[in-house]
Amino acid sequence: MAKSSSNGATNGVASTKTQQQSNHLSYRAILFMALLALQFGIQPIVTKKYTSPKIIKSTVIFMQEVVKLVIAYVGISLGGVRWKDVMSGWTITSWLRLSLLPATIYLIQNMCSLLAYQNLDAITYNVLNQTKTLSAALCCYLLMRKKQSMMQMVGLVLLLMAALVMEKVLPLAMLTSSYWTTQQPIESDKVSLSPRHFSHGVLPIMVASFLSGLAGAITQKSLQVGNRHALLFTMELCVASILLLIVSFVTSEDGKHIQQRGFFDEWTMLTIVPILTNSAGGILVGLVIKYAGTVRKGFALIFGILLSGLLQSLVDENKTLSKEEVAGGVLAGLSLWMHATHPYVASSSSSNKEAPIEKVSVASAAGAKGGRKSRKED
Repeated sequence: MAKSSSNGATNGVASTKTQQQSNHLSYRAILFMALLALQFGIQPIVTKKYTSPKIIKSTVIFMQEVVKLVIAYVGISLGGVRWKDVMSGWTITSWLRLSLLPATIYLIQNMCSLLAYQNLDAITYNVLNQTKTLSAALCCYLLMRKKQSMMQMVGLVLLLMAALVMEKVLPLAMLTSSYWTTQQPIESDKVSLSPRHFSHGVLPIMVASFLSGLAGAITQKSLQVGNRHALLFTMELCVASILLLIVSFVTSEDGKHIQQRGFFDEWTMLTIVPILTNSAGGILVGLVIKYAGTVRKGFALIFGILLSGLLQSLVDENKTLSKEEVAGGVLAGLSLWMHATHPYVASSSSSNKEAPIEKVSVASAAGAKGGRKSRKED
């Protein structure tokens, strides 16, 4: 009985220890997050330099999915894993459930983001758009019951502040005590907002933010809980996205432009450069979600904003790394440390409750055995 109780306690401690280890960042996760931050940082530079403003956007997105599909296929083929093992358990139904759904969600998210971008000022858009990481944490809890500790929630709030400081939405002076002790002049001018501002601006970007977290949580559940191969899942998403784009070409404005101007209008040989980097970024997103989670993907993207500012200051002599970007980078680093080193630990009360039950069952078995023995002696 003592041995059984000790085994139950040992199992409870082992499960808690396993959960703690799974919440910590592995070296592989850190590597993929660093690479994603680098890609996110250089993407605006190469896109602006090698992509014509007049190019048909859907053709670029279509080719990105094709290139991403090829890279993922080559990665699996050269990765030392047999295709038979990768495709084990794969069905059309599982593809529809696990890949077509998030691909459709991403498509709706992009449409909502575009609508909001056209009806909101840049500051409002950036503020509301930075709630994606909070949405990811909420959706991970709703779908996977993945809870956040108090320190992790504080880290997420700090990450949001870091993004808003980098975007110069929050003034840097807000981080000092003098800002709050000094009386600030109150603006008396009232800004009247039309119902369209909410229906075509605020509401779409909030929906887009939630959908981003929802799609990320679905992806994380498929990769971590369902143990889907990350590159196979990338291929499935690519096929779903390509099919959705082909359907959209029939009715969209871009489809009409392709018929009139041709698919590769305004393309050059160097247009493939941002397509390659963006495709690599798409694959890295899947790897980061698998090994670090969709919430920590948000940390990598915030560091990418800092790297983008740093790289632009190196490329363009007229631009320098601002104090806001440095302060935002420090806040992001602090928030990542808080989130990575203070994971949520499940209460051991449930494992403690199992021990008495186990004792009762052992005692009952012993009693039954003793009863049978006494009957034999009789």
